Amino acid sequence: MSKFQALDLGLVVRGHGRHYIVEDADGRRFVCHPRGKKSDAVVGDQVRFAEASADEGVIEAVEPRRNLLFRQDEWKTKSFAANLDQLLVLVAVEPVFSESQLCRALIAAESAGIRAAIALNKTDLPGRDTARERLAPYREACMGLTVFEVALKADREGSRATLGPWLDGQRSFVLGPSGTGKSTLINLLVQDAQAQVGEISQALNSGRHTTTTTQWYWTDATRSTALIDSPGFQEFGLRQIDAAELWRYMPDLREHADCRFHNCSHIHEPGCGVRAAVEAGQISASRYRIYGEILEELQRKTW
Repeated sequence: MSKFQALDLGLVVRGHGRHYIVEDADGRRFVCHPRGKKSDAVVGDQVRFAEASADEGVIEAVEPRRNLLFRQDEWKTKSFAANLDQLLVLVAVEPVFSESQLCRALIAAESAGIRAAIALNKTDLPGRDTARERLAPYREACMGLTVFEVALKADREGSRATLGPWLDGQRSFVLGPSGTGKSTLINLLVQDAQAQVGEISQALNSGRHTTTTTQWYWTDATRSTALIDSPGFQEFGLRQIDAAELWRYMPDLREHADCRFHNCSHIHEPGCGVRAAVEAGQISASRYRIYGEILEELQRKTW
């Protein structure tokens, strides 16, 4: 008999330090801590846990993950969530979004095998045409990304109708900088979202950290559709990516990487298909510039 047969299987819906909220198959939630000193669980993990009391438990093991979305800089690794179906990168007409951060998020998702889409919010504002133009390369065939256009505050029902079918039945991670409308999106699609945050924060005794913790929300009573919200961030490191493999996680570069040399860096070698595609306008100059910047970062890695 497996030692895990007597343990409950649960879903991590929030974590704070060494304490986690774990939801069982019946929807009951427990405040759990891991056995021992090591804390490996992240939101979205399936864990085996033992009930210690009516609302507390001990995590004994983390089940194997099918994927993990994370970022890594020179100093630390930050895991966003595990076992995701898709990533929604939320950007806005205002404030003007960073294409570098957008690219980095998409590269992280591609490397983790997580499909992605972009949602452009605040399309009721005058700068929408400029934002649309900046996102044009992401709509093209070699990228193959869906780019939704919404106005989460100005057109609540239209936004719900636009995003709802794509989100339905999926576990979707919502990523984006502060001010783009993530909270508005969550409150639009999740009934009593703020109440859920308050209840979990009270259970974890971490109310002051409610804006700095990844949070799992069910949008339906059957718990088949989930939105996972994350805190904002300033940097998105990709040090988990091997420099020589970076181009493979950028579909437009990958599409044109028919180069003379098998180990082409796509920066200076003759006979480079990527550079030819940039010159022909088949790869956007901004994405190629961002590729060069990230490649330079990765080549400077020290271990």
